[in-house]
Amino acid sequence: MPFSTLRLQYAPRICTVTINRLDRQNSINAQLLEDLHQVLDQLEADPDCRLLILEGQGGVFCTGMDFTEVAGDTSNGADAEKAETFMRLLRRMSLSRKIIIAKIDGKVTAGGVGLVAASDFAVATPRSQFSLSEALWGLLPACVVPYLIRRIGFQPAYWMTLSTLPFSPEEALNYHLVNEISTDPDEVIRRLLLRLGRLDEAIIFDLKAYFRKMWIVTEQMEQTAIAEITRLVTDPRVRNNIQEFVNYQRFPWSPR
Repeated sequence: MPFSTLRLQYAPRICTVTINRLDRQNSINAQLLEDLHQVLDQLEADPDCRLLILEGQGGVFCTGMDFTEVAGDTSNGADAEKAETFMRLLRRMSLSRKIIIAKIDGKVTAGGVGLVAASDFAVATPRSQFSLSEALWGLLPACVVPYLIRRIGFQPAYWMTLSTLPFSPEEALNYHLVNEISTDPDEVIRRLLLRLGRLDEAIIFDLKAYFRKMWIVTEQMEQTAIAEITRLVTDPRVRNNIQEFVNYQRFPWSPR
């Protein structure tokens, strides 16, 4: 099945899913979320696929929320629906019977960090860069934070959110956001598959479900995250910040 926001490439036991919105910096809109869910549906039903590789293109992995779409939305219900769909995507990734690897070569911001955090393994090239920039716009990475804390711990996640500073792949490795840095991520993935390809899908699911019980990501926490990001996105001050940037490339801190 063709997807308007994704490209799929198949190899033995592997499906590579490439985010195909480079004109929008591989940002997350409603269609991308729908397509990613459909890909998961498709691959979950494919017994020959063991590994899903999620990647960007053109030096951009994913830059989070599509501000152009947000600026054009007039319904609070649409914002809440997108937040719920994104939260459900992160949950599905973390519980999938497939092993999901984030292959990062370039820029990762905001919700893109959430996709990395919800993956099972992440490998980054030396030119990659990460940041959580939401607070600059009056937002919070509300849906990202539960999975980010699960992956790297409370204080690093708190500092990344508060500082909004970009950080290098070496720092991401130190935080355990990525597992390996390599100039040849395909070779890293090939080595991983030699071992991971031996695991039965049932034990992969059992392992993920068990580790979820050992941590703090609950349905109540997810609903709290959805409510918070919906509240912020619909705040007139925040919406004005987004519209000013989309329409005039004016940042919230720029002089008026």
